[in-house]
Amino acid sequence: MYELVQAVFNGDEKTALHQLIYTLSASGKPYFLRNEILQAFADYCHKSQKPAYFYHSSSVGKLIQYTHEIIFEEESTWFVVRPRIASQEVWKLTSDSRFEQMRPQVLLDVRDRLVNRYQPYILEIDLHPFYESSPKIDDPRNIGQGLAFLNRYLCNQLLTDPQYWVEMLFQALQGLQHDGIRLLLSDRIPSGIHLARQIKLALKFLNELEPDEPYEKFRFDFQKLGFEPGWGNTAARVSQTLELLDRLIYSPEPGILETFVARVPAIFRVVLISIHGWVGQEDVLGRDETLGQVIYVLEQARSLENELREQIKLAGLDVLGMKPHVIILTRLIPNCEGTFCNLRLEKVQDTENAWILRVPFGEFNPEITNNWISKFEIWPYLEQFALDAEKELLAQFKGKPNLFVGNYSDGNLVAFLLSRRMKVTQCNIAHSLEKPKYLFSNLYWQDLEDQYHFSVQFTADLISMNAADFIITSSYQEIVGTPDTIGQYESYKCFTMPQLYHVVDGIDLFSPKFNLVPPGVNEKIFFPYSQKEDRNSDLRTQTHDLLFSREDPQIVGHLEQPHKRPIFAVAPITSIKNLTGLAECFGQSQALQEHCNLILLSSKLHPDEATNPQEAEEIQKLHDIIEQYHLNGKIRWVGMRIPSSNLGEAYRVVADDQGIYVHFALFESFGRSILEAMISGLPTFATQFGGSLEIIENQENEFNLNPTDLEGTAKKILGFVEQCNTHPEYWHEVSEWMSQRIHNRYNWHLHSNQLLQLAKIFSFWNFVAPENNEARDRYMETLFHLIYKPRAENILEKHKGG
Repeated sequence: MYELVQAVFNGDEKTALHQLIYTLSASGKPYFLRNEILQAFADYCHKSQKPAYFYHSSSVGKLIQYTHEIIFEEESTWFVVRPRIASQEVWKLTSDSRFEQMRPQVLLDVRDRLVNRYQPYILEIDLHPFYESSPKIDDPRNIGQGLAFLNRYLCNQLLTDPQYWVEMLFQALQGLQHDGIRLLLSDRIPSGIHLARQIKLALKFLNELEPDEPYEKFRFDFQKLGFEPGWGNTAARVSQTLELLDRLIYSPEPGILETFVARVPAIFRVVLISIHGWVGQEDVLGRDETLGQVIYVLEQARSLENELREQIKLAGLDVLGMKPHVIILTRLIPNCEGTFCNLRLEKVQDTENAWILRVPFGEFNPEITNNWISKFEIWPYLEQFALDAEKELLAQFKGKPNLFVGNYSDGNLVAFLLSRRMKVTQCNIAHSLEKPKYLFSNLYWQDLEDQYHFSVQFTADLISMNAADFIITSSYQEIVGTPDTIGQYESYKCFTMPQLYHVVDGIDLFSPKFNLVPPGVNEKIFFPYSQKEDRNSDLRTQTHDLLFSREDPQIVGHLEQPHKRPIFAVAPITSIKNLTGLAECFGQSQALQEHCNLILLSSKLHPDEATNPQEAEEIQKLHDIIEQYHLNGKIRWVGMRIPSSNLGEAYRVVADDQGIYVHFALFESFGRSILEAMISGLPTFATQFGGSLEIIENQENEFNLNPTDLEGTAKKILGFVEQCNTHPEYWHEVSEWMSQRIHNRYNWHLHSNQLLQLAKIFSFWNFVAPENNEARDRYMETLFHLIYKPRAENILEKHKGG
């Protein structure tokens, strides 16, 4: 970056930079974001008749491309530059044309002054010392591949200091037990060196047995050698596992370590934590705020139980009565509005031993705690909830769990509290961090505090993401964004909460704790339209009628020409999900209307059904757009909750008519409905802002949309439609490609396998290198007690007041 700056200021191009800065400052605005900066530079290049290369390829052009913010003060102009993914620099241009790199702390002061909330002394939060001595990824392209990195690192350590690391491996294996039964190793094997020798004897013993000899038939002879149950269910399986360990000791390789760890029976009890509401299986899946997360944890619970059951069987432990136990921990809601959310315990459908355990909030004010509570208001109740949940979990499991998996900010904080108390491995899943969703939400937190309580949530996020042993994300961009946009976790790297604290270094993005483990899709419900034998003809007729022709108070619009190609969208009515933007795009394009009909599916239709003013406003806005563009004969808006089985058929019914699916959110961290549509065989267009870029991976970006460019969106969809009209086979090619991509890449078996692998390897890592974790967690406890708790108690006081 220094060389680029020198190239600008040591040549003629500095004039162009000064002229651009003059133009921006003349507007009177003190602050500019990247899109505004790029547009201003493009205008400058056009007016100055610069050659075509100048915008992209000149030194000043490259500098502007890297610049994400410009802030004007009286004597200085500040540049926030991001020359590479996960790398941000602060530069100051003075009135006498000196361009200097500055420390991040200085930028935070500048931002405080920008909103007139500067104070000279403020708490600084800096997590860098806790990561400084830990191994870390060095190539930004490998961020999110922590498991592969740790496997390589641990193998290198085994090669560098084999005696120490073999002993550590021995101690970790020797400590394994379940329900009082020792696993893998007994006291007959006293050390790592002895283990290495005994493996040779065990392999010789096993070679004399038939490969399919059941473990229980040679169990007691095997124990005489020092080996307890858990190596495998047959002689061949036990032999393979021991051969892997033997190779790991003498010639360690990452692939061998990964395969061996996958076989270690270390996980039996898992807790999935999803707090803020409506976690159930009946009449809850249409409640917008928690819809995606509830589906996610239910499917994850089913998949984890299946995967654990298979691992336990292959380890030969099922014959000893061992079985997996998965609990979804959530809150009990007394006023459950006709759902089962007031039941303490509910079995997860299609499982043998997965349960929803509901723990009530402490009462305080029953008018609040007996009802569902928004995710923005839930914070005062989480500490007591964690204490109560600990007792319930110990009683339910009759022992400690092996893994906590937090979901969303509140679930992740509870995972931290429980993990800290019970000394259990913690995994975080953010789903969607609120901070990057609301522009300048940290800068103006005081103005938003009464409605959103961001000071509490952002503090909770900092605590839980740093305390977590590992974090799984659905996409790479969730961590570090793209070359043009900042990632969700990256937004916590350096930021100010004016008059509360400065985060100088909030998270190490290169830490191996970050791991890309996308979710799957339930292929019993969502499967290709072409699988006719698996479809219910009555459900197909019923669903087609619902989408295309039925008259109902919860449906707006009719289709004058129902044979047109349908454009389908499924989303809640929120400004972020942007169904209004899609309707407006359709309304503004006569060409789209000539070729297509628009079918929208949401859970609500009328403003009086809304749960908050913002939702009511968005619903009314959609009605107004339909009226403004006279879309009644070209649109169907179905506003009702439908079961998942009907939703799966809805995608297939649209695919029967060679329709397309459009996900038009202004931002989408991942996009569950994208997976559902694609695996159903619907060619899918999705927002370019967020994780969907990685789901629909195509070099030409043919299916990525800019939801702020309505004309460009209509043109892109029309281009696809016309190509399908000209070459009918093209629709089928895209349909098949998209369906196969989801089937192969986004499936729950792969997800669960990776999640359990991560839990095992990070449990081992914490065993061999616990020092920094303890110091870090003490720091997190300090933030919890000194910042989080007082601010959460302020919310509680308001709730007590009724």
